Amino acid sequence: MTDPQWLDDVEMRAWLGFVRTRDLIAAAVGRDSSRESNLTYVEYSVLAYLADSPDHRLTFADLAAKLEWSQSRLSHQITRMEKRCLVAREPIPDDARRTAARLTPRGAEVLATAAPAHVDSVRRHMVDILDRQQLAALADIYDTLLAHHRKAVAPD
Repeated sequence: MTDPQWLDDVEMRAWLGFVRTRDLIAAAVGRDSSRESNLTYVEYSVLAYLADSPDHRLTFADLAAKLEWSQSRLSHQITRMEKRCLVAREPIPDDARRTAARLTPRGAEVLATAAPAHVDSVRRHMVDILDRQQLAALADIYDTLLAHHRKAVAPD
């Protein structure tokens, strides 16, 4: 058995920096979202994806892929959001085995009310802390990481 290739100081700083800031920023934005609009970060994400989709509707498979979740996790989340009348399940007319999630008028109203506070929170906790060059570098880094990981799980 070979010895592991331990992380050097820069590698460890990069890894821990990613892990810690991702958790801290997501928690801060989530707290702000919950306080301002009574939406969790996850609920906001679901509503935003549906709002940006044609007819404010996505199949569970497509929405789960956008969120990078399992369909089971999404189904549980949609059930909770249905109880608040934010989303509705709809059958797919040409495929009885599939289901879609649709943004309800109430969900659209809640999202419209929440969006200004959400973007303010994202700016306050991340975007406005970085200068334009840092932000562009970070965006490039995440594009590279996302492309690598999405390629790794894409079907052949």
